Amino acid sequence: MQNKKIAIIGGGNLGTAITEGLLQSGEIMASNLYVTRRRTELLSRLKSQGVNTGSDNLEAVREADIVILAVKPYQVMEILKSLTVVLSPEKILISLVAGVDLRELGEITGKNLPLFRAMPNTAIALRESMTLISTNGSGEEHKQTVIDLFNKMGKTAIIPDELMAAATVLAACGIAYALRYIRAAMQGGVEIGFGAELAQFITAQTVMGAAKLVLETGNHPEKEIDKVTTPRGITITGLNEMENKGFSASLIQGLLASYKKVEKLENPG
Repeated sequence: MQNKKIAIIGGGNLGTAITEGLLQSGEIMASNLYVTRRRTELLSRLKSQGVNTGSDNLEAVREADIVILAVKPYQVMEILKSLTVVLSPEKILISLVAGVDLRELGEITGKNLPLFRAMPNTAIALRESMTLISTNGSGEEHKQTVIDLFNKMGKTAIIPDELMAAATVLAACGIAYALRYIRAAMQGGVEIGFGAELAQFITAQTVMGAAKLVLETGNHPEKEIDKVTTPRGITITGLNEMENKGFSASLIQGLLASYKKVEKLENPG
C-alpha cells in the first residue's frame, strides 16, 4: 500500500479529510497523493505537507493506482466521462458520490474496472470513520486493497450496493446527528451551571465513553443503560422525560426523512 499512488478528485471537505487521514496513518507518503479541485489555493495546507495538488484531473489519474471520486453528485457524470481516456482495468475506482450506484458508474466508464463505492464520514480526518463499502464483484485482491485503505482511517464494513443510501444516512449524516446531540447536551450543561468549554469537554468525553461501551463489549445500548437506571433514580427520570418529549421518535423520523431524500437520488424514477 505504501507505494500505491492515489488520486483524490475533489478536494472539498470530504476529499481533504481523507487526505489528512491518509497522512496521519503514516503509511502513505504525501508524494504519492494527488488532490484536485478548481480553486487550488484552497489546497495550500495540503501542498505545504508535500501533497501534489492541482486542477488537472487527467494528470492526477494518469499515474494513479487508486482513484477516489469525491465530487458533488451533479458533477460526477461529466467528470467521470472526461476520465475514461485514462482509466484502465489496472486502476481501482472508488466513488464517494451519493445517489449514483455501481451500475450507473459502470455504464459511464464502459470498461471492466475494479469499481467500488464507499461512504465514510468526516471523522476520517482523525482516522475514526465508519466507512461502508460496496463493489461490483471485483476480485478479492482489489477488495482487500480497498478495505485496507479505509481501515487505515477507521472501521469498515462491506454491504450490498442497494444499502448504500441507508449507509449514507446512518454513517455519513449520522455523525451530524450525533454532534447535534452533543450540542444539545452542552446547552443543557450550561443551564445547570457549567461553563461552555467545560460542558463541551464533559459531554464529548461522555459520548466517546458510551460509544466504546457498545463497541468493546458488544452489548445492546439498553443493557448499558440498565446499569445506571436505578429505581426512582435521576437517570430514569431524565430518560422518561426525554422520551415523553419525543427523543427517540424524532431521531428515527429524522433518519427516515433523510433516507427518503437520498433514496430519490438513488432511484429518480
